[in-house]
Amino acid sequence: MALLHPLLHPPIMFLLPTQRALSRWLLSLLCLAFAGQVAAQSAPGPKAATAVARRQLAAQRTATPIKLDGVLDEAVWATAPTTSQFTQFRPHPGPRERLPTEVRVLYDDVALYVGAKMLETSSDSIRRELTQRDNIGNTDFFAFYVDPYRDHLNGYSFFVLSTGVQVDQRISPANGEDDAWNAVWDSRVAPLPDGKGWAVEMRIPYSAIRFAQAPVQTWGVQFFRQRKKDNQQFFWNEVKPEVDGFVNQWGELTGLENLHPPLRLSLTPYVSSYVNHYPYNEQGKRNMSTSFNAGADIKWGINESFTLDAILIPDFGQTISDNQVLNLSPFEVQYQENRPFFTEGTELFNKGGLFYSRRVGAQPLGFNDVEGNLGKGEAVFQNPGITRLLNATKVSGRTRKGLGVGVFNAVSAASYAVVQDSTGEQRRNVLTQPLTNYNIVVLDQSLPHNSYVSLINTNVTRFGSTYDANVTAGLFKFADKRNQYALKGQVNYSRRRGTVLNSDKPIDDQNGYKYYLNYGKISGNWTWNVDHGIESDSYNPNDLGILFGNNNISQSATVNYNKYEQFGKVNNLYTSLGAYQSFLFKPSLYQDAGLYGSVNTTFTKNFLTIGGDFNLDLPKHDYYEPRTFPLGLYYVRVPANFNLGGFVSSDYRKKLAFDVNAGMRYYALDERFDRPRRISYGLSLSPRYRVNDQLNFRYTFDYDFKHNQIGYVNDGLDANNPLDQPLLATFGTDVLLGRRNVSTFTNTLNANYTFTNRLSLTTRVRHYVSAVRYHEFARLRPSGAEEMLPTYARNHDTSFSAFNVDAALVWWFAPGSQVSLVWKDATSSYLLGSEATPLYFDNLANTANTPHNNNVSIKVLYYLDYLNLRRRPLRSKG
Repeated sequence: MALLHPLLHPPIMFLLPTQRALSRWLLSLLCLAFAGQVAAQSAPGPKAATAVARRQLAAQRTATPIKLDGVLDEAVWATAPTTSQFTQFRPHPGPRERLPTEVRVLYDDVALYVGAKMLETSSDSIRRELTQRDNIGNTDFFAFYVDPYRDHLNGYSFFVLSTGVQVDQRISPANGEDDAWNAVWDSRVAPLPDGKGWAVEMRIPYSAIRFAQAPVQTWGVQFFRQRKKDNQQFFWNEVKPEVDGFVNQWGELTGLENLHPPLRLSLTPYVSSYVNHYPYNEQGKRNMSTSFNAGADIKWGINESFTLDAILIPDFGQTISDNQVLNLSPFEVQYQENRPFFTEGTELFNKGGLFYSRRVGAQPLGFNDVEGNLGKGEAVFQNPGITRLLNATKVSGRTRKGLGVGVFNAVSAASYAVVQDSTGEQRRNVLTQPLTNYNIVVLDQSLPHNSYVSLINTNVTRFGSTYDANVTAGLFKFADKRNQYALKGQVNYSRRRGTVLNSDKPIDDQNGYKYYLNYGKISGNWTWNVDHGIESDSYNPNDLGILFGNNNISQSATVNYNKYEQFGKVNNLYTSLGAYQSFLFKPSLYQDAGLYGSVNTTFTKNFLTIGGDFNLDLPKHDYYEPRTFPLGLYYVRVPANFNLGGFVSSDYRKKLAFDVNAGMRYYALDERFDRPRRISYGLSLSPRYRVNDQLNFRYTFDYDFKHNQIGYVNDGLDANNPLDQPLLATFGTDVLLGRRNVSTFTNTLNANYTFTNRLSLTTRVRHYVSAVRYHEFARLRPSGAEEMLPTYARNHDTSFSAFNVDAALVWWFAPGSQVSLVWKDATSSYLLGSEATPLYFDNLANTANTPHNNNVSIKVLYYLDYLNLRRRPLRSKG
């Protein structure tokens, strides 16, 4: 924390630039970028950032059955072409590997076979930490990448760890390396006969990937090896970190003849059972409930390029719990998607950022409006918080000419709240969401030189008397032949038609648009970019996407200098410096502006990674915090401020490793009032301990404290409260603000025990507490003016606690088939006024004493492949 001490000197805040100076700095950053580029080109040392020539490996057809045992003892392996001489990527790009890796590729009518031998000095040099599927721990691994369409943008990867654990990914410009994608394939590992190394055999059925029909084919290919002992990673076809892109730096797999895309048809039925206990302890209400579910996931290869994936009667009850938080911001909380169907194979649908999959099966549209539909003496008896998903379907693929096509469709059932009269005898239903159809259509054309153009349309159709929504977007990226410069852009149009649910009032935000342009240098040690974007005041994609605030005009410029080779005592250096500025779109008013920068590096000997970042922000006009519309009349004035943060991450090869992240934001005094200075602190500590190669723990402590924050009072003014009635009589459209301290603690413990490479137990325990304590209140007037309310005495303090346990025992008993036993324990409490407490241990005790919901479930999935079933011989009846 000693590095943060210079922030305590107030004069720093009065050296902030003017808005006019910031515009000059934007231009200066561009000049710096061009100067750096010229210097880099004229300097004799660094060579141009161009990809190396593509290596080639010929695959050999085999008629000999391959026994998958990791031994590579079939005669056909000895006759197959062999390749080696991998090139180091980390920690120092460029050198050849010292301990060779040998790779061969075979194929037959149904699958590719990859055999690899990884030589080592001794068996003790091989790291073998057991992990769950799709998790890479302290292990060696070998990976096979393939780009069947050779478009240099999209591909598949298949990793096998030294323990036999599998990892697979789908690679695309939209999702990067997507770990959520899962395929059904097989692999085995074995030690080499002399003990100095290990070997792997992989069988990748053609049903796991997609490729075109052609007599002779050449695919993009890459092989990847990690030696965890020395933190080394090697690629077969050299990958240069200074070159933009990854798939475009792969080699080629030749000799593939007479391949026929198979009929891809599989069915994964499931059955699940749940036991739920919540201590209602009310007469006529059962504490215990049970349920039984059944459904299926079906995958069908429509043709050589396209696959239909449909889920019938979905069950997502075993997905990990959401990280609930106390939300004081004017925007909704964006939750992570954990449902497998919505995370797997969605790279096309995620292009353009228009698809927020949590909208599907989310909270009903009219969930918060039920109170307003109550009659005299009525009360809400039941109000479901989620809609029931009936089915979901995806069709996606890519043609041999590089045209990607994706169609997503889902249907959710109508949802109703139940209200009752004061006697409890009369009940009626209130529609909170009609039957709803969600649809996405994507066309994505791959172009030469790592470029593309895309067209995306999202649509939400609600049946009955309410509104529908549609968003259409066009995206493009054009890079030059040398992959040095690129122009990217996006144009969106949103359209909403109809009326508010259960009302005759027309829906707002009927037409809106957005555009974004970015141009810059994308490869080399020096890179830079400038961007500009507009979101109109009526642009609204939130029926199927997510946008936190429209009505923006923004621009920025960023310069990066990265050094990828070792120098001095460090392995690399990554730096960036930029400036930004934004305005309201309508009316055209200043919002904010500032500078930002970052730097990080890794030390050579101990692999300690350190880094830091800063923000220097001019005074900000926050038009969103007051929650008044249309924007422009009211804003909360945020003083100029400076933020400095840093992190340290140690070597994960050690039994005990840690991550530390700390930061502080220091504000200028608000000259209008005699208020204490605003200061914010943040600290994150995350030690991890590996007991052995099967058991590990990771604990994360997060602390955030905002001192003297000025913000909208979330529970607002209550017409039934005598303390609020005088203010309501005089405020009109004015807003109640409060000066508050907000302290947030999050404790998370992850424990993992892996029995075998197919059986594992994972446990996650999370406790979250956030407390808000108000010290004074003010009336927000137009144009940012504030009037203090020294006599206002209502208690608006708040505290929120959440506790979750997610424990899962998962057994992959066959490829694509698993049994999972899950226990969940959850509780939360939200306290207001005098009940709220800012003390952590009081909130912890309150969490412990709040009723907990306990849920135990078991789920069985069984993968059935039509090709495997067809090949099974009939049993004799004799």
